[in-house]
Amino acid sequence: MTDFIHLLVERYGLIAVFAGCIAEGESIALLAGFFAHQHLFAPWAAFGATFLGAFVGDVFFFLAGRRLSERPFVEKIKHRPGFSHALRLANTYPKSFVILNRYAYGMRLVGAVATGFTNLNWTTFIALNAVSSLIWSALFFGVGYVFGLGAEQIIGAELEKHERLLVGLALGLAVAIIAALIAHRLAKRETRD
Repeated sequence: MTDFIHLLVERYGLIAVFAGCIAEGESIALLAGFFAHQHLFAPWAAFGATFLGAFVGDVFFFLAGRRLSERPFVEKIKHRPGFSHALRLANTYPKSFVILNRYAYGMRLVGAVATGFTNLNWTTFIALNAVSSLIWSALFFGVGYVFGLGAEQIIGAELEKHERLLVGLALGLAVAIIAALIAHRLAKRETRD
């Protein structure tokens, strides 16, 4: 079974990293760094997939807010908790908002769509998004890579590649579950206020 999972990660892992980083992808970026340290991915390729996923995702959702505002999936996003707050911030501080939005967990997708509703020039958005995506990717990919080094020191370098893969997947799942619980709790609190 672990051979099959290992094969899937080696063969389709970078595609999954790219796709996972399109939306809220912190845990995916961490895993990409971890797996790059474990030599499952080339570090430059994993970092590139992380950066491109983050960049392309925000551009897509910005354009959705700008051009597809009447579509049902954009209407759903407009009714999500935090959208009105994100729109207010994006209108008040558009450039700062583009840079900082991705660091507020659970707000990245909503914030990118909200930015599409502002008067911010699309070329300015692209440039700021590129800078923000690069910093975000370096931060989370780097933490995952360093965590891979630390895990190797704690767990031991002699562990089989498959066992390290399962440890990485378990840690990524734990991070995703914790992040989802925090986001759910924050959304509940916002709907009460």
